[in-house]
Amino acid sequence: MATEVLMPQMGESIAEGTITRWLAKVGDTIERDEPLLEISTDKVDAEIPAPASGVVIEIRRQDGETVPVNEIVGMIGEAGEKPTEQAEAQAVDTASEEPVAAAAPETAAAEAGEAGEATLEERVRRFSSPLVRSIAKKEGVDLGQVAGTGVHGRVTKKDILAYLEARERGELPVAPAASAAAAATPAAAAPAPAAARPMGGFSVPAYVAGENVRIEPMSRIRQITAAHMAYSKATSAHVTTVFHVDMSRVARLRQRAKAGFQRETGTKLTFMPFIFKAVCKGIRKFPQLNAALDGTDVVFKKDVNLGMAVALDHGLIVPVIRGADDLSLKGLARTANDLADRARSKKLNPEEVTGGTFTITNPGVFGSLFGTPVINQPQVAILGIGTIEKRPIVVTDDDGGDMIAIRTMCYFALTFDHRLIDGADADYFMLAVKKTLETDEWEELAAFV
Repeated sequence: MATEVLMPQMGESIAEGTITRWLAKVGDTIERDEPLLEISTDKVDAEIPAPASGVVIEIRRQDGETVPVNEIVGMIGEAGEKPTEQAEAQAVDTASEEPVAAAAPETAAAEAGEAGEATLEERVRRFSSPLVRSIAKKEGVDLGQVAGTGVHGRVTKKDILAYLEARERGELPVAPAASAAAAATPAAAAPAPAAARPMGGFSVPAYVAGENVRIEPMSRIRQITAAHMAYSKATSAHVTTVFHVDMSRVARLRQRAKAGFQRETGTKLTFMPFIFKAVCKGIRKFPQLNAALDGTDVVFKKDVNLGMAVALDHGLIVPVIRGADDLSLKGLARTANDLADRARSKKLNPEEVTGGTFTITNPGVFGSLFGTPVINQPQVAILGIGTIEKRPIVVTDDDGGDMIAIRTMCYFALTFDHRLIDGADADYFMLAVKKTLETDEWEELAAFV
């Protein structure tokens, strides 16, 4: 019997995945758990291992195709074996399923793609998991009426169950069957809302006929990033404050300890664990930096889960250091290096890229002095680290005299949501981070010197 290769569900709120590339072709022999294909979702890129040993006898869905979870994408069997009739029948059944009411926004978005009427943000926000869609169909619920707490407002199982409980208590109207049926009707021909149209009701074409261009589709992760960034800029009142931080003390201590640190811990000691530690201390003093907005309510996050932006060849991903304020420098270094390595090798789990409460991005590794990063929703602040380098600055000696000195310096740029955080609070937070980095003794490093 041939073994089916299914599109896995990488987390409850993941409803589909895009096949980035097959790592084997029809006729190749493959061992169980050997990487078989790469997929991309709105949360993580991952290598999918072969579910069995054997020969790849069929590739049913090709590179670049977006596939619902649990759909068959290929088959593994014995040399010369053909796909089973049962599997082929299942594939036909899967392909011929009628979309339920909850899937209508996704269907409409796909059909409206050529007309440009539906945005990726709408697709991601409205396309929920098969379980949620099944519940919605059974209960006659239009998911467009349910407030979602998942990524981009996606409706989760918890959300729809809470909605049903509220409906039973009489707090919500019962959705008529006609409403659900109407929701299932493709809406590609409907005009886009005014808010979705460019300012002034017109758009500027990306290119004109006859222009010398090359066109290629965005990667899945780039599409999701684009939608998320546009959503963030439209949601938060972005303001950026920039501080010049003297990293000389950290640089000296790191230089003395880094060899022993790597020997004892098996991981590199970069500047980032020091910055993580300083940020955690600052957040404990100013908890509004570790919060989110829920309408007119402020949600203070009790755990400090630091997101760290990692640049990939095809986009950006933000793995999360959970409970960062409870970790030592050694723990922060190990966790950060492990997450970054696995992000680049596509080995992250879905839960490792969710739940962040504050994000740090480090464009300085590419030589950038500083930038104005975009807030990672639903967070209210993001810290950008510029390049760390020696610079001439003016220093004052104990007698009040000024002189030019060489110091290891870095620009820190904090972008914050002005709806919640005042400029003074943002600057007090930055002063706390700056003080920790410039004056802390970092006694933990003594064991590695």
